[in-house]
Amino acid sequence: MTGTTTKTGFLAGFSMGIRLLGRGFRVWSTSPRLMFIGAIPGLVTLVLILAAATVLVLNLQNIATTVTPFAETWDEVYRNGIRVLVMAALAGAGLLIFVYSYTAITLLIGQPFFERISERVEQSLGGVPHEVAAPLLASIARGIGESLRVLVVTVAIGLGLFLLGFIPLIGTILAWILGAITGGWFLALELSTPAFERRGLALKQRRTALGAQRSTTLGFGIAVFLLFLVPFGALVTMPAAAAGATLLARRSLGETHKP
Repeated sequence: MTGTTTKTGFLAGFSMGIRLLGRGFRVWSTSPRLMFIGAIPGLVTLVLILAAATVLVLNLQNIATTVTPFAETWDEVYRNGIRVLVMAALAGAGLLIFVYSYTAITLLIGQPFFERISERVEQSLGGVPHEVAAPLLASIARGIGESLRVLVVTVAIGLGLFLLGFIPLIGTILAWILGAITGGWFLALELSTPAFERRGLALKQRRTALGAQRSTTLGFGIAVFLLFLVPFGALVTMPAAAAGATLLARRSLGETHKP
């Protein structure tokens, strides 16, 4: 059933986003085999992302030294202080990029599994009104193109957060907070792609729909982002997030998101 989207206060909407993710986790109890299979692509991607993250962590100090040549003549306390801030900013920007990359790559590798999870949720809610059948290859090609576009924006934002980290103390804190907000938004946008594509909606239309439920979208996305930071939390969260994002998409379009 399709209707108008519901306007709620920010805190109520944010809380709803978290609850939608919680409902996604419940699919682990109703379809454990499907969810377990959906976790396998995430394991493959996690190995790749952890390898890249390890390289970054091992080279944080060298990178911080390279980008702060102006601090060479400073007193040791101030020189070390600015480089610690730079390393923290690098870590924050890197997390944003790594989390989004993990999601995009995992969705690409495990597209059939996440499509099935999303379809299972849709069926439990009465199906998809006016479903649009897209050819598989065309859908994959469009998904790669859109993911690359969002990745470019994510990298640009990551660079901005890195520069923000140069502001003593408050800059680093703001960079991490803005990283979680930005990362949450892009995760929600990426994870809800299968549900929106099933309705024939392109990237711009998806942004508009989620923007109409911004607080709910952020509540869902930030919760996913934070759980992804928990060691191996992404493996369990990814299939649940795919299910929850389907509920988010339906809600943003005014369709029923309750059984």
